Amino acid sequence: MSDYDYKAVNRDMGRAIHQYEMIAPDDRILVAVSGGKDSLTLLWMLAVRLARIPIDYRLHPVYIDPGFDGGFAPDLEKWCRDMGWDLRVEYTDHGPYAHSEANRENPCFMCARMRRKRIFEVADELGCNKIALGHHKDDIIETLFINMCYTGVMSTMRPWQEMFSGRFALIRPLAYVDEDRIRRLARQIGLPGYDNPCPSANNSKRREMKSLVNELTRGKKKIKDNIFRSMSHVNIDYMLKQENRTN
Repeated sequence: MSDYDYKAVNRDMGRAIHQYEMIAPDDRILVAVSGGKDSLTLLWMLAVRLARIPIDYRLHPVYIDPGFDGGFAPDLEKWCRDMGWDLRVEYTDHGPYAHSEANRENPCFMCARMRRKRIFEVADELGCNKIALGHHKDDIIETLFINMCYTGVMSTMRPWQEMFSGRFALIRPLAYVDEDRIRRLARQIGLPGYDNPCPSANNSKRREMKSLVNELTRGKKKIKDNIFRSMSHVNIDYMLKQENRTN
């Protein structure tokens, strides 16, 4: 494993955790695992960090199986068990339902909404007060563009966000970490890779925005970093006046 990549991810993750005060002693943290490199890297990093810092917290990895044929839940469950983690798998029909004629909405939106609802329910059952999601710097930038292009609003995912009057807090410890670095670290530490069985996996707004951002930045890290930095440096005096809509 490249010590450089691990130290860089650990540094950026620690900076986000510290700046937003994401983790406190005795926290019970549900780690939402998708089977992808981001959430598995998050789980691995939080477990490694737990062994090296004086703060004690508990991790509860949870996977919401969307219910498509060819799912990988048993393999993921075995891998987590081999790593010493007790993965809770929730089997659902969210995916097929979201892609059925009963749903007239965007299938990704519907599936994500149902998955998020089930995560909150499981967090409540487990007594968790924090829910850790594997979103990284690139995800936050792409969400900014998705919201601007498709909703006409400048907003994105926050690294820390209270939900249900403070009953839960959503935390994104990888918020300051570049996707490329996560990809390299996941490969170096031998994290498994699972094929997404969702029929919309390669045809989503997020993938479209990822291509747009990649084209805009053309591999220039400074441009991507400036886009990310701009979200915390908004000069309201040079923005448009909010419209008053009556209909």
